[in-house]
Amino acid sequence: MDGAMTETRPTQADAYSLILAAIDEGIYKPGDRLVESELAERFGVSRTPVREALQRLETQSLLTRDGRSLIVASLDHNQLAELYVVRAELEGLAARLAARHATVEEVRVLRDMVAADRMLTGNPNALSRANKRFHRQIHLASHNRFLVRQLDLVHRSMALLATTSLEAEGRGEAALDEHEAIVEAIARGEGEAAEAALQSHISLAFETRLKLESGDLRRQGGKGA
Repeated sequence: MDGAMTETRPTQADAYSLILAAIDEGIYKPGDRLVESELAERFGVSRTPVREALQRLETQSLLTRDGRSLIVASLDHNQLAELYVVRAELEGLAARLAARHATVEEVRVLRDMVAADRMLTGNPNALSRANKRFHRQIHLASHNRFLVRQLDLVHRSMALLATTSLEAEGRGEAALDEHEAIVEAIARGEGEAAEAALQSHISLAFETRLKLESGDLRRQGGKGA
């Protein structure tokens, strides 16, 4: 080595994270076609890591084939129902474990999140992002790395949802009340209550989403949870 600085080349992991984030943020929506050359130019990476990232995303069923093209996958009704069942069970377990293992500092952070998020109720996009951060914090408070890993996979699939239940009128305020109830059960160390509160929260979110998709509720705009 002559001590000269070497250029750091973007890796497959970098490209994967960039594409996944773009799907999660709604830049690429279900049904959108992903072109290797366009992605490489957009993210400033070479085509090889982009190609490898696309293959990985296809393996994880986040992308699907449409002829020779890769498009962002979508979830049909049955897949959506299956996803919410698994999410409710795993997140409920995370809340129950958080009631047992969360530190005083973690509970304080959760309470602060709920308070701060109440300022976002008029902005479904921002509230959706905050909602993801809140749920992720509960996952971490479970102090179970294997559960966190499984929940990461579940929430990765949530990126395939083109809308958020939080865009229904009044749902943002109700969801935050539900978040508060979850946090207080965790703070009291009541595992069963925390689990029940979180599972009820997921059930209401799913019910709201179904009503939105059937046209029974008014939309405000947004994407995500």
